[in-house]
Amino acid sequence: MTGKINIIKLSVGSESVESLTEWQANRRAQMSRDYALHITRMWPRRDQEVFNGGSMYWVIKGFIQARQQIIGFEEVIGDDGIRRCGIMLAPELIRTTVVRRRPFQGWRYLTCEDAPKDLPVGRATDDKLPKDLEIALADLGLI
Repeated sequence: MTGKINIIKLSVGSESVESLTEWQANRRAQMSRDYALHITRMWPRRDQEVFNGGSMYWVIKGFIQARQQIIGFEEVIGDDGIRRCGIMLAPELIRTTVVRRRPFQGWRYLTCEDAPKDLPVGRATDDKLPKDLEIALADLGLI
């Protein structure tokens, strides 16, 4: 039986989960798609494990903050004739606990054990903790 694994990726240029959501919505509209498509140079070698319920975890401003379910892969040929991997993502971004992550290039695999937990529904709009305090507590591994 195939296990499950996730992918982690920097969201370059995103200021927040909201800005990533807005950018993806605009892109979906431009491309007439009902799913988000992230194009990357390399095809995951462990694509069956990723497709078996894996998610794309997004690092925004140095912190994992959200994830999206990976719903498939498609081949994309660029204008330069090079084959690339289109990672098909469910349109909904699910907020996660905030976890600091150092910068890295490309994408990496992320085990289920190392993936941050989802926040309860509605938690993103709950202003119980100031953002800087939430980040400091996350750095300490307390949330």
